[in-house]
Amino acid sequence: MPAPIRLRELIRTIRTARTQAEEREMIQKECAAIRSSFREEDNTYRCRNVAKLLYMHMLGYPAHFGQLECLKLIASQKFTDKRIGYLGAMLLLDERQDVHLLMTNCIKNDLNHSTQYVQGLALCTLGCMGSSEMCRDLAGEVEKLLKTSNSYLRKKAALCAVHVIRKVPELMEMFLPATKNLLSEKNHGVLHTSVVLLTEMCERSPDMLAHFRKLVPQLVRILKNLIMSGYSPEHDVSGISDPFLQVRILRLLRILGKGDDDSSEAMNDILAQVATNTETSKNVGNAILYETVLTIMDIKSESGLRVLAINILGRFLLNNDKNIRYVALTSLLKTVQTDHNAVQRHRSTIVDCLKDLDVSIKRFFKCFIFMPFVVFVLNSALLFLTSGCFSCLYAPSKRWHIDTIMRVLTTAGSYVRDDSVPNLIQLITNSVEMHAYTVQRLYKALLDDISQQPLVQVASWCIGEYGDLLISGQCEEEEPIQVTEDEVLDVLEGLLVSNLSSPVTRGYSLTAIMKLSTRFSSVNRIKKVVSIYGSSIDVELQQRAVEYNALFKKYDHMRPALLERMPIMEKTASNGPTEIVQTNGEAEPSVVEPKHPPPVGQPASQVKNTVFGLSLMAFYLFDLSKTVNFLSIGIPPMTAYNKNGLKIDFTFERANPNPNVAVITIHASNSTEADMTDFVFQAAVPKTFQLQLLSPSSNVVPALNQGTVTQVIRVLNQQKQQLRMRIKLTYIHKGSAVQDLAEVNNFPPQSWQ
Repeated sequence: MPAPIRLRELIRTIRTARTQAEEREMIQKECAAIRSSFREEDNTYRCRNVAKLLYMHMLGYPAHFGQLECLKLIASQKFTDKRIGYLGAMLLLDERQDVHLLMTNCIKNDLNHSTQYVQGLALCTLGCMGSSEMCRDLAGEVEKLLKTSNSYLRKKAALCAVHVIRKVPELMEMFLPATKNLLSEKNHGVLHTSVVLLTEMCERSPDMLAHFRKLVPQLVRILKNLIMSGYSPEHDVSGISDPFLQVRILRLLRILGKGDDDSSEAMNDILAQVATNTETSKNVGNAILYETVLTIMDIKSESGLRVLAINILGRFLLNNDKNIRYVALTSLLKTVQTDHNAVQRHRSTIVDCLKDLDVSIKRFFKCFIFMPFVVFVLNSALLFLTSGCFSCLYAPSKRWHIDTIMRVLTTAGSYVRDDSVPNLIQLITNSVEMHAYTVQRLYKALLDDISQQPLVQVASWCIGEYGDLLISGQCEEEEPIQVTEDEVLDVLEGLLVSNLSSPVTRGYSLTAIMKLSTRFSSVNRIKKVVSIYGSSIDVELQQRAVEYNALFKKYDHMRPALLERMPIMEKTASNGPTEIVQTNGEAEPSVVEPKHPPPVGQPASQVKNTVFGLSLMAFYLFDLSKTVNFLSIGIPPMTAYNKNGLKIDFTFERANPNPNVAVITIHASNSTEADMTDFVFQAAVPKTFQLQLLSPSSNVVPALNQGTVTQVIRVLNQQKQQLRMRIKLTYIHKGSAVQDLAEVNNFPPQSWQ
């Protein structure tokens, strides 16, 4: 046979292809030639053929038939063959294929090879695709190379040890003696990989964490030397000495200092030094500052140091780079629960994020809305929400008002202002007696025309909210229509696949389908629809589908509450306060409108982005607004439950303005050495009381009292009786499911008087 073409020639030929079909034809022709060469056991060109297969694999074409040829190259005595063979093994093999087990002896021999580069190839391959069995068999060789004096091998052995520990955690202690001298190495590559290894061991074992806390002073010295060292061309990046190693050390210090006073105190000074001396004109410095902030907020740092960290995030928020602003919002979202007073100083900057054109930054601002401590942001969001809403002062009736706006949307929906959708939604929400009539009219409009996107969005929202009224066939305003659940779902699914639907409209439709899961009985059909769009190319639609799918699975017990109807928002007077009213008639806190209307054009998009999709999250938004304005009345806290390391404390407040509503906040803490996951707190009270459980802050109670899970309970006690409560606790601890019941009867008298 003629000699096969070289890899460079193959690449050049493939790049000349003008169409995808032409490229496939070239690839198929070359693969046929390679197969023929493999069948003839051609050792001369095996290396060249495998290299070409790897290139085709990177282009997305199947190359699995070259797996055995990779093993033959690994067994070769030539370094060039071994290099291509090991590269092919890393790309074409993983632990799901039995072929990889044949490599164990070859890797073992190469780990003991006299050439460091051959040893390095074996370490890289084992650390990339080694299975649990391979790691058990070869861990001894990796541990020996970790003790060698060769820096080239030590850094590769450290990374390979990380893979071994991930696959077989019980082998962790084998590497403990070899880690003693790792941090004394002057080679930055070895230092970097050593810190990665120590981090992995500390994250996986509390015993290792306690053992390595004695290394904090040594890590502090290394970090200080990096900061104080002069210019080093080998490690300098934008004027900063080895920022990659600095970031890794900061992450390890964060793990070692969490929950430990002595370790935290030992690193306070160096953290302050890094925070004040790092250059921020380049992203390299910003990356180090970001890790420094996270470390400061996670350890038991001094209050002044925490304020410094929050101020750094405040500077990030003012940065013109949107990526840095996004990172700042991410960090503040983690920080706000532990130090909300420090965050308050930057509230105006945070609120300005709602005006940002970047969708990701707006989405993170919405996350702030649901943090109980960031009340100022909640109020600002509600102001934006209500400021764009209009009212027709001279409308003879609400039906006339709704019919008029719907007529406008039907005839010229694509040309109306952006704020027409949220305005009509608010009008419909407030007109309780018109819900059945409106949803019926809008459903008919969808059947006639889906080209007017604003009308379709309002219709989708109304069907999601009041779909049960649509199929009930009860409408006093006009002759009711007879429609089934499947027919309604057919219409909404049609909107999802229609070419006329905009991305925003598809979002409304998917949310409507999700809300109908609590109003219709066709839950299985809705689950299938939601799961399909979890892989949509539309990122917004994909995210919604993934979140809704999580509601069906992990948080199904919360789904009915999360998807209940939107509360009513009524404007009590012109230019006066906007009052949020629940259908049960309770008076709720008010939010005052801005005195001056916002600029034309800007509020429309803001209102639209705020309302779009909040159908699902409205339960949080408005129930949170009811709980933010509390009057602290000095009721002493109490311990309701303390058993098996789990402690439940109650704190009390009185809701304003309703004195009959007591607000109880539970604080769940865990003193054991393992996290309590899937934590669920349930409560029941006698029939003379009314109880409402809001969503918990988390479903994981951290170990060693390193955090608490909070949950708000609202109790209506109109008869001023002694409060009695039965609680049920379920969680998973150390792999075992735990369930317990308890009664709480010793509530302080002030909580019901």
